[in-house]
Amino acid sequence: MSANHISTVRQHLIDQLAALRKAEGADAVKLELDRAKGISDVAQVIVNSAKVEVEYLQKTGQASTPFLEVPPDAPYLTTQTDDLPNGISSITRHRLQG
Repeated sequence: MSANHISTVRQHLIDQLAALRKAEGADAVKLELDRAKGISDVAQVIVNSAKVEVEYLQKTGQASTPFLEVPPDAPYLTTQTDDLPNGISSITRHRLQG
């Protein structure tokens, strides 16, 4: 998974929750709480930027963004094309198999 993806943000938050649960002793708990606050602040900025990205997609009529979409794997099909509007360079078609 790409480091520049919302799933990475979620994983860091889940990891921090686990660290908070494992912390023992007042000093360790305080350290983890301070770290969790910092992570939470940064995550909030990232989430706010994703909201702006979604609003931009809505205003421009685009359908996807790499930050919020799962990177394509097989059985996905990506078609490269030069004649799409708004700087779009490819279309990914998702197909169910089975």
